[in-house]
Amino acid sequence: MEQLPDVRFARADDGVTLGYQVFGRGPVLVWLPSLSNIVAQWRIPALRAAYEGLARDLTVVLYDGRGTGSSDRRVDLGDLGVEAHLRDLRAVLDHAGIRRASLLGYYHSVPTAIAFAAREPGRVERLVLFGGAPRLRDAMSPAQTQALLSLVGQDWGLFADAAATAWLGWDAAPSGRWVADAFRGATTAPVAQAWFEAAGTIDVTAELDRVRAPALVLHRQGAEQIPVEVARRLAARLPGARLVELPGTTPTLFIEGGASDIALVSGFVADGRVARRPAGGLTPREREVLDLLVAGHSNAELAARLGIAVHTVERHLAAVYRKLGVRGRTAAVAHVLRGSSG
Repeated sequence: MEQLPDVRFARADDGVTLGYQVFGRGPVLVWLPSLSNIVAQWRIPALRAAYEGLARDLTVVLYDGRGTGSSDRRVDLGDLGVEAHLRDLRAVLDHAGIRRASLLGYYHSVPTAIAFAAREPGRVERLVLFGGAPRLRDAMSPAQTQALLSLVGQDWGLFADAAATAWLGWDAAPSGRWVADAFRGATTAPVAQAWFEAAGTIDVTAELDRVRAPALVLHRQGAEQIPVEVARRLAARLPGARLVELPGTTPTLFIEGGASDIALVSGFVADGRVARRPAGGLTPREREVLDLLVAGHSNAELAARLGIAVHTVERHLAAVYRKLGVRGRTAAVAHVLRGSSG
């Protein structure tokens, strides 16, 4: 994608203006926001790769919630609960002419996705939920998260740096700086503080039983910031939901998992298929190398994207081939694709 998608503007029922983008082709996936900054997020290579990867098979909608990014910053700080977020979502869908879509609830927006699916089942095809909970304080309760949130009102710049590197696990440079810059530019400290205070009161648990859309609940293994029990309880309460615990150590989608996460989400949104991840006891780095290999990257491109030497890539690939029981690049790709088709 050479040029960034145009930012369009919708207006919610209460007059708040929402900036959003639409790109790609295929079934519609709306990526619901937390503290978002959709224009700045395109400058982060891993996120841009995620957007472009999803857009190969899906029509992707990104938008900034009220008070953030390209959306109206002049908002009522006492009205940032789930009802306000539902107004934002409806406004974007209606302005874009989207009657029915799948929703990706990410972190703060998980309750919004649940509530919308419960209240307007005719408009929701499928749900993909990551990093949140119907009672949002359950996902915000760990000590590390609380320590991070305490920085919001004290030092907004420090919060942005800490959120990017310590909490999300981005490296110090250059991606960590770009993520921190996106956080800093997403909103102001007073708005962010009001967002998080409102989040602590959001609870849509009573609406779980009314959700009829198929749901995929994802959790990244080893992430101390979001306990796996949060995702397990959510999957157990949602009718017919499937839980996939992803390998890795950072509470993110599409970053550590790369192409495998994209294939997992795209397959589910397109036809309800949940792809099996490759077996063989691969390390997180070996999985990352394999993901990029499946995406069609050469060894030199792998090295550049991962910031390692080509001979290190070759060493990882040799280990991948051995563990998968295959000989060479073509066989490894075929092995993964066979697993994804089941």
